[in-house]
Amino acid sequence: MHRPTKQFLRENFLGLSLTLIGLLFLALAGVLYLSHRQFPPFALADGQGLDGPEIQALEDQNRAYERIAQTVTPAIVNIRTTQVIKVQQSPFFMDPFFRQFFGDMFGPQMGIPREQREHALGSGVIVSADGYIVTNNHVIARATEIEVMLSDKRAFKAKLVGADPRTDVAVIKIEGKNLPTVPWGDSSALKVGAIVMAFGNPFGLNFTVTRGIVSAIGRSGLGIEQYEDFIQTDAPINPGNSGGALVNVRGQVVGINTAILSPTQGPGGQGGWAGVGFAIPSNTARHIMEGLIKTGKVSRGYLGVTVGNLNPALARQFKVPDLSGVLVNMVEPGGPADKGGLRQGDVMRTFNGQTVDGADRFRALVAGVSPGTQVTVGILRDGQPLNLKIILGEQPSAAAGGAAGKPPEESTLRGITAQELTPAIRDQLGLSPQTRGVVISDLDQDCPAAQQGLQPGDVIESINRQPVRSVADFDRLAAGATGDVLLRVNRQGSSAFVVISPQ
Repeated sequence: MHRPTKQFLRENFLGLSLTLIGLLFLALAGVLYLSHRQFPPFALADGQGLDGPEIQALEDQNRAYERIAQTVTPAIVNIRTTQVIKVQQSPFFMDPFFRQFFGDMFGPQMGIPREQREHALGSGVIVSADGYIVTNNHVIARATEIEVMLSDKRAFKAKLVGADPRTDVAVIKIEGKNLPTVPWGDSSALKVGAIVMAFGNPFGLNFTVTRGIVSAIGRSGLGIEQYEDFIQTDAPINPGNSGGALVNVRGQVVGINTAILSPTQGPGGQGGWAGVGFAIPSNTARHIMEGLIKTGKVSRGYLGVTVGNLNPALARQFKVPDLSGVLVNMVEPGGPADKGGLRQGDVMRTFNGQTVDGADRFRALVAGVSPGTQVTVGILRDGQPLNLKIILGEQPSAAAGGAAGKPPEESTLRGITAQELTPAIRDQLGLSPQTRGVVISDLDQDCPAAQQGLQPGDVIESINRQPVRSVADFDRLAAGATGDVLLRVNRQGSSAFVVISPQ
Protein backbone atom coordinates (compact mmCIF):
# COMPACT_ATOMS: atom_id res chain seq x y z
CA MET A 1 0.00 0.00 0.00
CA HIS A 2 1.35 3.43 -0.90
CA ARG A 3 2.25 5.82 1.86
CA PRO A 4 -0.35 8.44 0.88
CA THR A 5 -3.11 5.82 1.17
CA LYS A 6 -2.04 4.78 4.69
CA GLN A 7 -1.91 8.39 5.73
CA PHE A 8 -5.43 8.96 4.31
CA LEU A 9 -6.83 6.03 6.31
CA ARG A 10 -5.23 7.22 9.54
CA GLU A 11 -6.54 10.76 9.10
CA ASN A 12 -10.12 9.67 8.14
CA PHE A 13 -10.49 6.52 10.25
CA LEU A 14 -13.31 7.89 12.38
CA GLY A 15 -15.43 9.09 9.40
CA LEU A 16 -15.00 5.86 7.50
CA SER A 17 -15.90 3.82 10.56
CA LEU A 18 -19.14 5.77 11.06
CA THR A 19 -20.06 5.36 7.37
CA LEU A 20 -19.48 1.61 7.51
CA ILE A 21 -21.56 1.28 10.68
CA GLY A 22 -24.38 3.22 8.99
CA LEU A 23 -24.38 0.96 5.97
CA LEU A 24 -24.44 -2.14 8.17
CA PHE A 25 -27.38 -0.70 10.11
CA LEU A 26 -29.35 0.00 6.93
CA ALA A 27 -28.68 -3.52 5.65
CA LEU A 28 -29.85 -5.05 8.94
CA ALA A 29 -33.03 -2.92 8.90
CA GLY A 30 -33.77 -4.04 5.35
CA VAL A 31 -33.42 -7.68 6.27
CA LEU A 32 -35.71 -7.26 9.27
CA TYR A 33 -38.30 -5.43 7.12
CA LEU A 34 -38.30 -8.06 4.39
CA SER A 35 -38.49 -10.90 6.89
CA HIS A 36 -41.73 -9.52 8.33
CA ARG A 37 -43.44 -8.62 5.02
CA GLN A 38 -45.59 -11.25 3.26
CA PHE A 39 -44.99 -11.66 -0.46
CA PRO A 40 -47.13 -13.92 -2.67
CA PRO A 41 -45.24 -16.78 -4.22
CA PHE A 42 -44.48 -16.68 -7.94
CA ALA A 43 -46.30 -20.01 -8.35
CA LEU A 44 -49.22 -21.41 -6.42
CA ALA A 45 -49.22 -24.95 -5.17
CA ASP A 46 -51.78 -27.37 -6.56
CA GLY A 47 -55.25 -26.72 -5.14
CA GLN A 48 -54.21 -23.37 -3.74
CA GLY A 49 -55.61 -20.00 -4.85
CA LEU A 50 -55.52 -16.32 -4.01
CA ASP A 51 -57.40 -15.19 -0.94
CA GLY A 52 -58.40 -11.98 0.76
CA PRO A 53 -61.38 -9.64 1.02
CA GLU A 54 -60.93 -8.27 -2.52
CA ILE A 55 -60.90 -11.81 -3.97
CA GLN A 56 -63.98 -12.68 -1.93
CA ALA A 57 -65.79 -9.65 -3.38
CA LEU A 58 -65.08 -10.91 -6.90
CA GLU A 59 -66.32 -14.38 -6.01
CA ASP A 60 -69.54 -12.90 -4.63
CA GLN A 61 -70.00 -10.99 -7.90
CA ASN A 62 -69.41 -14.13 -9.93
CA ARG A 63 -72.01 -16.02 -7.90
CA ALA A 64 -74.51 -13.23 -8.61
CA TYR A 65 -73.96 -13.52 -12.38
CA GLU A 66 -74.19 -17.30 -12.18
CA ARG A 67 -77.47 -17.04 -10.28
CA ILE A 68 -78.93 -14.68 -12.90
CA ALA A 69 -77.86 -16.98 -15.75
CA GLN A 70 -79.24 -20.09 -14.07
CA THR A 71 -82.57 -18.38 -13.33
CA VAL A 72 -83.14 -16.71 -16.71
CA THR A 73 -81.81 -19.31 -19.19
CA PRO A 74 -84.72 -21.79 -18.76
CA ALA A 75 -87.12 -19.07 -20.00
CA ILE A 76 -85.09 -18.31 -23.14
CA VAL A 77 -86.12 -20.23 -26.25
CA ASN A 78 -84.56 -21.07 -29.59
CA ILE A 79 -86.94 -20.20 -32.45
CA ARG A 80 -86.62 -21.96 -35.80
CA THR A 81 -88.85 -20.81 -38.63
CA THR A 82 -89.63 -22.28 -42.02
CA GLN A 83 -90.69 -20.21 -44.99
CA VAL A 84 -91.89 -21.58 -48.31
CA ILE A 85 -90.96 -19.37 -51.25
CA LYS A 86 -91.39 -19.77 -54.98
CA VAL A 87 -88.20 -19.77 -57.04
CA GLN A 88 -88.17 -19.30 -60.80
CA GLN A 89 -86.03 -21.86 -62.63
CA SER A 90 -82.94 -20.74 -64.46
CA PRO A 91 -83.67 -19.16 -67.90
CA PHE A 92 -80.81 -21.29 -69.25
CA PHE A 93 -83.25 -24.14 -69.80
CA MET A 94 -85.52 -21.86 -71.86
CA ASP A 95 -82.71 -20.77 -74.22
CA PRO A 96 -83.46 -21.77 -77.88
CA PHE A 97 -79.88 -23.02 -78.38
CA PHE A 98 -80.30 -25.44 -75.45
CA ARG A 99 -83.76 -26.55 -76.61
CA GLN A 100 -82.60 -27.42 -80.16
CA PHE A 101 -80.58 -30.26 -78.61
CA PHE A 102 -82.91 -31.36 -75.82
CA GLY A 103 -86.29 -30.26 -77.15
CA ASP A 104 -88.93 -29.55 -74.52
CA MET A 105 -87.64 -32.16 -72.08
CA PHE A 106 -86.76 -29.41 -69.62
CA GLY A 107 -88.25 -26.26 -71.07
CA PRO A 108 -91.97 -26.18 -70.20
CA GLN A 109 -91.72 -27.46 -66.66
CA MET A 110 -88.58 -25.46 -65.93
CA GLY A 111 -90.49 -22.26 -66.56
CA ILE A 112 -92.85 -23.02 -63.68
CA PRO A 113 -91.84 -21.63 -60.27
CA ARG A 114 -90.99 -24.31 -57.75
CA GLU A 115 -91.32 -24.16 -54.00
CA GLN A 116 -88.25 -23.89 -51.82
CA ARG A 117 -88.10 -24.06 -48.04
CA GLU A 118 -85.89 -21.64 -46.16
CA HIS A 119 -85.03 -21.80 -42.47
CA ALA A 120 -84.03 -19.09 -40.01
CA LEU A 121 -83.04 -19.00 -36.36
CA GLY A 122 -83.79 -16.53 -33.62
CA SER A 123 -84.56 -16.22 -29.93
CA GLY A 124 -87.52 -15.50 -27.69
CA VAL A 125 -88.51 -15.01 -24.05
CA ILE A 126 -91.27 -16.90 -22.22
CA VAL A 127 -93.24 -14.27 -20.31
CA SER A 128 -96.19 -16.33 -19.06
CA ALA A 129 -96.40 -19.81 -17.55
CA ASP A 130 -99.04 -20.83 -20.12
CA GLY A 131 -96.72 -20.26 -23.07
CA TYR A 132 -96.77 -16.69 -24.40
CA ILE A 133 -93.39 -15.80 -25.92
CA VAL A 134 -92.13 -12.36 -26.96
CA THR A 135 -89.71 -12.12 -29.89
CA ASN A 136 -88.92 -9.85 -32.86
CA ASN A 137 -91.24 -9.49 -35.83
CA HIS A 138 -88.32 -10.02 -38.21
CA VAL A 139 -87.65 -13.41 -36.60
CA ILE A 140 -91.06 -14.82 -37.57
CA ALA A 141 -92.04 -12.63 -40.55
CA ARG A 142 -93.50 -14.66 -43.44
CA ALA A 143 -92.91 -17.93 -41.55
CA THR A 144 -95.16 -20.84 -42.46
CA GLU A 145 -93.94 -22.94 -39.53
CA ILE A 146 -92.55 -21.89 -36.14
CA GLU A 147 -90.73 -24.35 -33.88
CA VAL A 148 -89.60 -23.55 -30.35
CA MET A 149 -86.97 -25.39 -28.32
CA LEU A 150 -86.43 -24.86 -24.59
CA SER A 151 -83.14 -25.19 -22.74
CA ASP A 152 -84.24 -28.60 -21.45
CA LYS A 153 -84.51 -29.75 -25.11
CA ARG A 154 -88.31 -29.87 -25.15
CA ALA A 155 -89.67 -28.87 -28.56
CA PHE A 156 -93.02 -27.24 -29.38
CA LYS A 157 -94.93 -26.06 -32.42
CA ALA A 158 -95.82 -22.40 -31.99
CA LYS A 159 -98.59 -20.27 -33.47
CA LEU A 160 -98.42 -16.57 -34.22
CA VAL A 161 -100.57 -14.44 -31.90
CA GLY A 162 -99.73 -11.13 -33.54
CA ALA A 163 -96.92 -8.88 -34.73
CA ASP A 164 -96.17 -5.18 -34.93
CA PRO A 165 -93.65 -4.36 -37.68
CA ARG A 166 -93.51 -0.72 -36.58
CA THR A 167 -91.70 -1.66 -33.37
CA ASP A 168 -90.43 -5.10 -34.50
CA VAL A 169 -92.25 -6.90 -31.67
CA ALA A 170 -94.11 -10.18 -32.13
CA VAL A 171 -95.91 -12.61 -29.82
CA ILE A 172 -96.12 -16.36 -30.38
CA LYS A 173 -97.77 -19.07 -28.26
CA ILE A 174 -96.90 -22.65 -27.34
CA GLU A 175 -99.16 -25.04 -25.47
CA GLY A 176 -97.72 -25.73 -22.05
CA LYS A 177 -98.25 -25.36 -18.31
CA ASN A 178 -96.00 -24.17 -15.51
CA LEU A 179 -93.37 -23.07 -18.00
CA PRO A 180 -90.34 -21.12 -16.72
CA THR A 181 -90.73 -17.35 -17.10
CA VAL A 182 -88.75 -14.15 -16.67
CA PRO A 183 -90.40 -11.16 -14.95
CA TRP A 184 -90.68 -7.79 -16.68
CA GLY A 185 -88.54 -4.91 -15.45
CA ASP A 186 -89.07 -1.16 -15.78
CA SER A 187 -86.93 0.04 -18.68
CA SER A 188 -87.58 3.69 -17.80
CA ALA A 189 -85.49 3.16 -14.63
CA LEU A 190 -82.39 2.13 -16.62
CA LYS A 191 -79.35 4.37 -16.33
CA VAL A 192 -76.29 4.59 -18.54
CA GLY A 193 -73.56 2.41 -17.04
CA ALA A 194 -75.92 -0.17 -15.54
CA ILE A 195 -74.77 -3.78 -15.92
CA VAL A 196 -76.96 -5.91 -18.21
CA MET A 197 -76.79 -9.46 -19.59
CA ALA A 198 -77.93 -10.54 -23.06
CA PHE A 199 -79.49 -13.99 -23.55
CA GLY A 200 -80.09 -15.74 -26.87
CA ASN A 201 -78.82 -18.10 -29.53
CA PRO A 202 -76.17 -16.28 -31.61
CA PHE A 203 -75.12 -18.10 -34.78
CA GLY A 204 -77.08 -21.13 -33.58
CA LEU A 205 -74.95 -21.46 -30.42
CA ASN A 206 -77.87 -22.28 -28.16
CA PHE A 207 -78.51 -20.52 -24.87
CA THR A 208 -75.57 -18.13 -24.80
CA VAL A 209 -75.13 -15.43 -22.14
CA THR A 210 -73.04 -12.26 -22.55
CA ARG A 211 -72.50 -9.32 -20.23
CA GLY A 212 -71.95 -5.59 -20.65
CA ILE A 213 -73.37 -2.23 -19.68
CA VAL A 214 -76.06 0.14 -20.89
CA SER A 215 -74.13 2.40 -23.26
CA ALA A 216 -76.98 4.81 -24.01
CA ILE A 217 -80.76 5.11 -23.78
CA GLY A 218 -83.34 6.68 -26.07
CA ARG A 219 -81.44 5.96 -29.28
CA SER A 220 -83.50 6.92 -32.34
CA GLY A 221 -83.09 8.08 -35.92
CA LEU A 222 -81.28 4.88 -36.89
CA GLY A 223 -83.73 3.92 -39.64
CA ILE A 224 -84.23 0.43 -38.19
CA GLU A 225 -87.90 0.78 -37.24
CA GLN A 226 -90.58 3.43 -37.50
CA TYR A 227 -90.79 3.89 -33.72
CA GLU A 228 -87.30 3.94 -32.25
CA ASP A 229 -86.42 4.37 -28.58
CA PHE A 230 -83.62 1.84 -28.29
CA ILE A 231 -81.42 0.81 -25.39
CA GLN A 232 -77.82 0.71 -26.61
CA THR A 233 -75.53 -1.85 -25.01
CA ASP A 234 -72.05 -3.27 -25.43
CA ALA A 235 -73.17 -6.70 -24.23
CA PRO A 236 -72.31 -8.79 -27.33
CA ILE A 237 -75.38 -9.26 -29.57
CA ASN A 238 -75.01 -11.20 -32.81
CA PRO A 239 -77.26 -12.71 -35.51
CA GLY A 240 -79.51 -15.23 -33.77
CA ASN A 241 -79.74 -13.12 -30.59
CA SER A 242 -82.73 -11.28 -32.07
CA GLY A 243 -85.77 -11.67 -29.84
CA GLY A 244 -83.72 -12.68 -26.80
CA ALA A 245 -83.75 -10.95 -23.44
CA LEU A 246 -81.67 -8.08 -22.14
CA VAL A 247 -81.74 -8.54 -18.37
CA ASN A 248 -80.75 -6.33 -15.42
CA VAL A 249 -78.95 -7.47 -12.27
CA ARG A 250 -82.27 -8.36 -10.65
CA GLY A 251 -82.97 -10.92 -13.36
CA GLN A 252 -85.74 -8.81 -14.96
CA VAL A 253 -86.29 -8.29 -18.69
CA VAL A 254 -85.51 -4.66 -19.47
CA GLY A 255 -85.18 -5.07 -23.23
CA ILE A 256 -85.67 -7.34 -26.25
CA ASN A 257 -82.48 -7.70 -28.33
CA THR A 258 -83.20 -6.58 -31.86
CA ALA A 259 -80.30 -5.15 -33.88
CA ILE A 260 -76.59 -4.47 -34.13
CA LEU A 261 -74.57 -1.72 -35.77
CA SER A 262 -71.55 -3.11 -37.61
CA PRO A 263 -69.02 -1.46 -39.92
CA THR A 264 -68.19 -4.80 -41.54
CA GLN A 265 -70.11 -7.59 -43.18
CA GLY A 266 -69.44 -11.17 -42.20
CA PRO A 267 -70.27 -14.47 -43.96
CA GLY A 268 -73.64 -14.50 -45.64
CA GLY A 269 -73.94 -10.74 -45.45
CA GLN A 270 -74.39 -10.74 -41.68
CA GLY A 271 -72.62 -7.96 -39.82
CA GLY A 272 -70.38 -8.92 -36.93
CA TRP A 273 -70.57 -7.53 -33.42
CA ALA A 274 -68.64 -4.29 -32.91
CA GLY A 275 -69.73 -3.35 -29.41
CA VAL A 276 -72.92 -1.55 -30.47
CA GLY A 277 -76.17 -3.45 -30.00
CA PHE A 278 -79.75 -2.29 -29.58
CA ALA A 279 -82.71 -3.58 -27.61
CA ILE A 280 -86.38 -2.56 -27.57
CA PRO A 281 -87.24 -1.21 -24.09
CA SER A 282 -89.26 -3.64 -22.01
CA ASN A 283 -91.99 -1.05 -21.40
CA THR A 284 -92.55 -0.76 -25.16
CA ALA A 285 -92.42 -4.52 -25.75
CA ARG A 286 -94.82 -5.21 -22.89
CA HIS A 287 -97.31 -2.60 -24.13
CA ILE A 288 -97.27 -4.11 -27.62
CA MET A 289 -97.55 -7.65 -26.24
CA GLU A 290 -100.57 -6.85 -24.08
CA GLY A 291 -102.38 -5.22 -26.99
CA LEU A 292 -101.73 -8.13 -29.33
CA ILE A 293 -102.88 -10.71 -26.76
CA LYS A 294 -106.01 -8.85 -25.61
CA THR A 295 -107.32 -7.36 -28.84
CA GLY A 296 -105.14 -8.64 -31.67
CA LYS A 297 -104.01 -5.10 -32.49
CA VAL A 298 -101.90 -2.32 -31.04
CA SER A 299 -103.53 0.90 -29.85
CA ARG A 300 -101.10 3.80 -29.75
CA GLY A 301 -101.32 7.05 -27.88
CA TYR A 302 -102.05 10.22 -29.82
CA LEU A 303 -101.29 13.82 -28.82
CA GLY A 304 -102.45 15.71 -31.89
CA VAL A 305 -99.38 17.81 -32.66
CA THR A 306 -96.69 18.11 -35.29
CA VAL A 307 -93.22 18.73 -33.94
CA GLY A 308 -89.75 19.50 -35.17
CA ASN A 309 -86.22 19.34 -33.85
CA LEU A 310 -84.48 22.39 -32.46
CA ASN A 311 -81.42 24.06 -33.95
CA PRO A 312 -79.35 26.85 -32.37
CA ALA A 313 -81.31 29.60 -34.15
CA LEU A 314 -84.70 28.21 -33.05
CA ALA A 315 -83.42 27.65 -29.52
CA ARG A 316 -82.49 31.34 -29.27
CA GLN A 317 -85.82 32.49 -30.68
CA PHE A 318 -87.83 30.37 -28.24
CA LYS A 319 -85.55 31.02 -25.24
CA VAL A 320 -84.37 27.44 -24.84
CA PRO A 321 -80.98 27.05 -23.09
CA ASP A 322 -79.92 24.02 -25.19
CA LEU A 323 -81.15 21.78 -28.01
CA SER A 324 -83.01 19.29 -25.83
CA GLY A 325 -86.71 18.98 -26.63
CA VAL A 326 -89.01 19.38 -29.64
CA LEU A 327 -90.74 22.47 -30.94
CA VAL A 328 -94.53 22.33 -31.36
CA ASN A 329 -95.21 23.49 -34.93
CA MET A 330 -98.94 22.80 -34.99
CA VAL A 331 -101.65 21.81 -32.53
CA GLU A 332 -104.69 20.00 -33.91
CA PRO A 333 -107.83 21.98 -32.99
CA GLY A 334 -109.91 20.02 -30.49
CA GLY A 335 -107.24 17.30 -30.19
CA PRO A 336 -105.78 15.96 -26.93
CA ALA A 337 -102.92 18.48 -26.85
CA ASP A 338 -105.28 21.38 -27.54
CA LYS A 339 -107.60 20.28 -24.74
CA GLY A 340 -104.62 19.92 -22.41
CA GLY A 341 -103.39 23.48 -22.99
CA LEU A 342 -100.44 22.87 -25.33
CA ARG A 343 -99.79 25.71 -27.76
CA GLN A 344 -97.92 26.29 -30.98
CA GLY A 345 -94.42 27.49 -30.13
CA ASP A 346 -94.17 25.51 -26.89
CA VAL A 347 -91.04 23.40 -26.49
CA MET A 348 -91.69 19.97 -25.01
CA ARG A 349 -88.71 18.93 -22.87
CA THR A 350 -90.05 15.89 -20.98
CA PHE A 351 -92.81 13.36 -21.50
CA ASN A 352 -93.98 11.45 -18.44
CA GLY A 353 -90.67 12.17 -16.75
CA GLN A 354 -88.51 11.03 -19.69
CA THR A 355 -86.26 13.43 -21.56
CA VAL A 356 -87.37 14.25 -25.09
CA ASP A 357 -84.17 14.25 -27.17
CA GLY A 358 -85.75 14.67 -30.59
CA ALA A 359 -88.81 14.24 -32.77
CA ASP A 360 -88.19 10.53 -33.43
CA ARG A 361 -87.98 9.64 -29.76
CA PHE A 362 -90.95 11.87 -28.94
CA ARG A 363 -93.15 9.96 -31.39
CA ALA A 364 -91.99 6.66 -29.92
CA LEU A 365 -92.71 7.82 -26.36
CA VAL A 366 -96.24 8.94 -27.22
CA ALA A 367 -97.01 5.82 -29.25
CA GLY A 368 -95.83 3.63 -26.37
CA VAL A 369 -98.58 4.82 -24.03
CA SER A 370 -102.14 3.48 -24.14
CA PRO A 371 -104.94 5.81 -25.29
CA GLY A 372 -106.87 7.32 -22.40
CA THR A 373 -103.79 7.60 -20.20
CA GLN A 374 -103.07 10.92 -18.49
CA VAL A 375 -99.49 12.01 -19.11
CA THR A 376 -97.38 14.86 -17.78
CA VAL A 377 -95.63 16.99 -20.39
CA GLY A 378 -92.87 19.36 -19.28
CA ILE A 379 -92.59 22.39 -21.54
CA LEU A 380 -90.88 25.75 -21.90
CA ARG A 381 -93.22 28.58 -22.90
CA ASP A 382 -91.42 31.83 -23.60
CA GLY A 383 -88.55 30.44 -21.58
CA GLN A 384 -90.68 29.66 -18.53
CA PRO A 385 -91.07 26.03 -17.33
CA LEU A 386 -94.58 24.59 -17.11
CA ASN A 387 -96.08 21.12 -16.58
CA LEU A 388 -99.27 20.14 -18.41
CA LYS A 389 -101.58 17.19 -17.72
CA ILE A 390 -102.90 15.76 -21.01
CA ILE A 391 -105.15 12.73 -21.64
CA LEU A 392 -103.95 10.91 -24.78
CA GLY A 393 -106.28 9.99 -27.59
CA GLU A 394 -105.90 7.06 -29.98
CA GLN A 395 -103.67 7.35 -33.02
CA PRO A 396 -105.92 7.92 -36.08
CA SER A 397 -104.36 5.16 -38.18
CA ALA A 398 -105.39 2.65 -35.50
CA ALA A 399 -108.70 4.21 -34.48
CA ALA A 400 -111.95 3.32 -36.16
CA GLY A 401 -113.03 5.98 -38.60
CA GLY A 402 -109.67 7.73 -38.58
CA ALA A 403 -108.62 9.75 -41.62
CA ALA A 404 -106.26 7.08 -42.89
CA GLY A 405 -106.37 4.73 -45.85
CA LYS A 406 -105.17 1.12 -46.19
CA PRO A 407 -105.43 -0.91 -49.40
CA PRO A 408 -106.94 -4.41 -49.30
CA GLU A 409 -104.63 -7.41 -48.82
CA GLU A 410 -104.76 -8.45 -52.48
CA SER A 411 -103.55 -5.03 -53.66
CA THR A 412 -99.93 -4.53 -54.68
CA LEU A 413 -99.99 -1.46 -52.43
CA ARG A 414 -101.00 -3.47 -49.36
CA GLY A 415 -99.13 -2.57 -46.20
CA ILE A 416 -99.30 1.19 -46.83
CA THR A 417 -101.17 3.46 -44.43
CA ALA A 418 -101.78 6.91 -45.90
CA GLN A 419 -103.23 10.11 -44.44
CA GLU A 420 -104.22 13.49 -45.73
CA LEU A 421 -101.42 15.89 -46.65
CA THR A 422 -102.46 18.84 -44.48
CA PRO A 423 -100.74 22.26 -44.70
CA ALA A 424 -99.09 21.57 -41.32
CA ILE A 425 -97.68 18.22 -42.48
CA ARG A 426 -96.61 19.80 -45.78
CA ASP A 427 -94.66 22.46 -43.87
CA GLN A 428 -93.15 19.89 -41.54
CA LEU A 429 -91.90 17.85 -44.52
CA GLY A 430 -90.48 20.96 -46.17
CA LEU A 431 -92.70 20.66 -49.25
CA SER A 432 -93.92 23.47 -51.50
CA PRO A 433 -97.53 24.69 -51.13
CA GLN A 434 -98.24 23.27 -54.61
CA THR A 435 -97.49 19.69 -53.55
CA ARG A 436 -100.57 17.46 -53.69
CA GLY A 437 -101.08 13.86 -52.66
CA VAL A 438 -101.29 11.71 -49.53
CA VAL A 439 -98.48 11.12 -47.08
CA ILE A 440 -97.39 7.64 -45.98
CA SER A 441 -97.86 7.59 -42.21
CA ASP A 442 -97.06 3.92 -41.70
CA LEU A 443 -95.53 1.12 -43.74
CA ASP A 444 -95.36 -2.62 -43.17
CA GLN A 445 -91.66 -3.39 -43.59
CA ASP A 446 -92.48 -6.61 -45.42
CA CYS A 447 -94.82 -5.10 -48.02
CA PRO A 448 -93.86 -4.60 -51.70
CA ALA A 449 -93.63 -0.81 -51.36
CA ALA A 450 -91.15 -1.08 -48.49
CA GLN A 451 -89.06 -3.54 -50.50
CA GLN A 452 -88.82 -0.88 -53.23
CA GLY A 453 -87.54 1.70 -50.75
CA LEU A 454 -90.65 3.69 -49.88
CA GLN A 455 -90.79 4.99 -46.32
CA PRO A 456 -93.01 7.00 -43.95
CA GLY A 457 -93.02 10.67 -44.94
CA ASP A 458 -93.06 9.97 -48.68
CA VAL A 459 -95.94 11.62 -50.54
CA ILE A 460 -97.81 9.57 -53.16
CA GLU A 461 -98.84 12.02 -55.91
CA SER A 462 -100.29 9.57 -58.41
CA ILE A 463 -101.13 5.88 -58.89
CA ASN A 464 -100.89 4.47 -62.42
CA ARG A 465 -100.80 8.06 -63.75
CA GLN A 466 -104.05 8.93 -61.94
CA PRO A 467 -103.69 11.92 -59.56
CA VAL A 468 -104.12 11.31 -55.84
CA ARG A 469 -105.64 14.33 -54.10
CA SER A 470 -107.09 12.72 -50.98
CA VAL A 471 -107.23 9.56 -48.90
CA ALA A 472 -110.47 8.73 -50.74
CA ASP A 473 -108.57 8.85 -54.06
CA PHE A 474 -105.83 6.68 -52.60
CA ASP A 475 -108.30 4.08 -51.30
CA ARG A 476 -110.13 3.89 -54.64
CA LEU A 477 -107.01 3.63 -56.83
CA ALA A 478 -105.07 1.35 -54.47
CA ALA A 479 -107.98 -1.11 -54.24
CA GLY A 480 -107.67 -1.87 -57.95
CA ALA A 481 -103.86 -1.72 -58.07
CA THR A 482 -102.77 -5.25 -58.94
CA GLY A 483 -99.73 -6.43 -60.88
CA ASP A 484 -97.02 -3.82 -61.50
CA VAL A 485 -98.12 -0.42 -60.18
CA LEU A 486 -96.60 2.90 -61.24
CA LEU A 487 -96.35 5.51 -58.47
CA ARG A 488 -95.15 9.07 -58.58
CA VAL A 489 -93.56 9.74 -55.20
CA ASN A 490 -92.38 13.02 -53.69
CA ARG A 491 -89.60 12.79 -51.13
CA GLN A 492 -88.32 15.99 -49.55
CA GLY A 493 -89.46 18.06 -52.52
CA SER A 494 -88.13 15.82 -55.29
CA SER A 495 -90.54 13.67 -57.34
CA ALA A 496 -89.76 10.44 -59.14
CA PHE A 497 -91.62 7.50 -60.68
CA VAL A 498 -91.37 4.15 -58.87
CA VAL A 499 -92.70 0.77 -60.03
CA ILE A 500 -94.05 -1.45 -57.25
CA SER A 501 -94.20 -5.13 -58.17
CA PRO A 502 -96.25 -7.72 -56.29
CA GLN A 503 -94.26 -10.20 -54.23
